[in-house]
Amino acid sequence: MNLNWIIPADRLRSLPPYVFARLDELKANARAQGVDLIDLGMGNPDGATPAPIVEAATAALKDSKNHGYPPFEGTASFRKAITDWYRRRYGVNLDPDGEALPLLGSKEGLTHLALAYINPGDLVLVPSPAYPPHFRGPLIAGADIHPLVLKADQDWLIDLAAIPDRIAERAKILYFNYPSNPTTATAPREFFEEVVAFARRYQILLVHDQAYAELAFDGYQPTSLLEIPGAKEIGVEFHTLSKTYNMAGWRVGFVVGNRHVIQGLRTLKTNLDYGIFAALQTAAETALQLPDKYLVEVQDRYRTRRDFLIKGLESLGWSIPTPKATMYLWIPCPVGSGSTDFALSVLQKTGVVVTPGNAFGVGGEGYVRISLIADCDRLGEALDRFRQSNIRFV
Repeated sequence: MNLNWIIPADRLRSLPPYVFARLDELKANARAQGVDLIDLGMGNPDGATPAPIVEAATAALKDSKNHGYPPFEGTASFRKAITDWYRRRYGVNLDPDGEALPLLGSKEGLTHLALAYINPGDLVLVPSPAYPPHFRGPLIAGADIHPLVLKADQDWLIDLAAIPDRIAERAKILYFNYPSNPTTATAPREFFEEVVAFARRYQILLVHDQAYAELAFDGYQPTSLLEIPGAKEIGVEFHTLSKTYNMAGWRVGFVVGNRHVIQGLRTLKTNLDYGIFAALQTAAETALQLPDKYLVEVQDRYRTRRDFLIKGLESLGWSIPTPKATMYLWIPCPVGSGSTDFALSVLQKTGVVVTPGNAFGVGGEGYVRISLIADCDRLGEALDRFRQSNIRFV
């Protein structure tokens, strides 16, 4: 039967190919051929979730009170754990009854926020490169995307002064993310002050993705958008437990900030899902209440890997600034090589998976991202394969 008449909606057809899905296909093919892949592509933390979290989830799972539908807005105790955590970490006071909302991971929330607040034709400012949901969510909602192309010589910071007035006056939302995925860039407090002033001037909703703020090294402490006076009036901030607490598969995140924006997102979500399983919310509460030693262990793990891999790559000709935060390295391709072609060449020659920078938008062309999601023994094996295959990064 000819089924050509079954046509996806325009919102689906407008999306560019999802490079991570293509990488999954290539990885599956390589594994089928017996290749021992070293997958440094996705930001999927290795290792187990901390035992106290698993134990809390196990106990909650056995409690039949958790087996029904959870409240749409999340359990009161989890929301309070979120706001208590923000007070401890950033000195920010939030109302758990209106300024915090649990999410099925921050990716879900970032995309659904776009559906809740963007009409077709609205203009949205998005850095390039950026975490894909920052631009794919608005694309699904029918937005016109104005990419803010980031540059290495500006430390991958948004150049607010370069945004034309006609663009700023039309813009409805600005998505941004520091510490940054994929560039690993960090932003000083002064930048956050400038972006709040910019957004207030042009009446732009700020959406800040804070996913990597806890993966900071060498004494660096990232800034929360909500620390800035006036930010809560015009912005929200997303966070996830995936990276900090090795809970990527648990799908738990949250958004905090402007209560009216959060209520709009909640209203949309009541029509789309029933929230997070209550037992998982209990586990997430436990995560946010863990002693700092767990956070220090995570930071030490990624810092050790960062230093080991940078040293090894320098021997192959790569000159890489040392990131202050995140679980990635952001590395230029050899001169004349495109991101996709170079990443595919590395995969085919070495069995090592890296992510092409153009997966994160046009501004990522000419770079690849390496995730620090393997121990040093495995990273050492990847370096050996690069040497044996004569992979050079100059």
